[in-house]
Amino acid sequence: MATQQIAPTLADIQEARRRLQGIAEQTPIYLSETFSRRSRREVRLKAENLQRTGSFKIRGAVNKLSTLSPEERAAGVVAASAGNHGQAVAWAARELGVKARIFVPDTAPMAKVEACKNYGAETVLTGAFFEEALDAALAYVEETGGTFIHPYEDPFVVAGQGTIALELLEQEPEVGTVVVPIGGGGLALGIAIALRALRPEVRIVGVQAGVDGYTIADGIAVKVPSELTMPLLEDLLDDIVSVSDEEISEAIVLLLERAKLVVEGAGAVGVAALLAGKAGGSGMVIPILSGGNIDPTMLISVMRHGLTVAGRYLVMRTKLPDRPGELIKLLSLVAAERANVIAVEHHREGVDVSVSETEVGLTLVTRDEAHCQQLLAAMAERGYTVERLS
Repeated sequence: MATQQIAPTLADIQEARRRLQGIAEQTPIYLSETFSRRSRREVRLKAENLQRTGSFKIRGAVNKLSTLSPEERAAGVVAASAGNHGQAVAWAARELGVKARIFVPDTAPMAKVEACKNYGAETVLTGAFFEEALDAALAYVEETGGTFIHPYEDPFVVAGQGTIALELLEQEPEVGTVVVPIGGGGLALGIAIALRALRPEVRIVGVQAGVDGYTIADGIAVKVPSELTMPLLEDLLDDIVSVSDEEISEAIVLLLERAKLVVEGAGAVGVAALLAGKAGGSGMVIPILSGGNIDPTMLISVMRHGLTVAGRYLVMRTKLPDRPGELIKLLSLVAAERANVIAVEHHREGVDVSVSETEVGLTLVTRDEAHCQQLLAAMAERGYTVERLS
């Protein structure tokens, strides 16, 4: 019964594609030399982050709303979302002239919350997790009516997400492995149903964010896996793996720096799994970059952290004689080693220095870890005692 409730057929997915014609974008697939070299296999990126509303969710939302009866449309639509599903429902509702009310966790990125509002939906912040927003949305529907649009436990939503697989096979028929994010499971289920029907030999790997509670992959931060989608995915997928926030952060940084693609945490988990050697299989591999709606403040934090880990930032402190000219000597040495100064801090109070000394903290931009080591060695050679902080 559960299977009948949420698992569309290949014909359903093909019908969804016809409904989406001229509405959802056919997103490009890009060859990545950087990821291919690091993975030692051909890597191509399916850029759903370039889709309308910034994620794949528009596919399922439009397909679902297109099938509503006049009575269901008149009642308005209600959704619960970590952000991307809400944006998609809000956009689709606006295009169809339907009133929308979206319940979003109050921890959702503001970029996603503002997008829901800008598309004309009444947006309600409630609870810290998706499950709390879901409960609030269902309670609202029970009390006031309205047509609930579930983000993944709905056959029309799943069918819409599955249209990605139809595009992918037309664009890259030689694909050997597809790597898909798993949150609620609607995206992975739709893609898996289509691939198993058309190319059963293709390896399909689902990727979850492997942490409890907070994760930078907010788009797939589901505390309790769906009792409907997960049993189906366990049968359809070749493997389900998890990645850490550190691995996701590295993937976001590399996607931006090397592929010039802005991808949110949930959208980067496939690349994270690939770089961590967790995807398996052989031949061409295609991670699905499911969304690009990363909050700017989160992107800044991730980039700063990622650059620090990669040796692109060097933070350190040392002690100088407290007399004129000593700081310029130090900064001249830094300049000679071709590092760029971001910040200089003097500390005389609250630190263990003698009356004739001052502590100086430096934040520098460097090329890589080798450059960091070169600079530290040059400072040691000149007699500076350095404590590295990053």
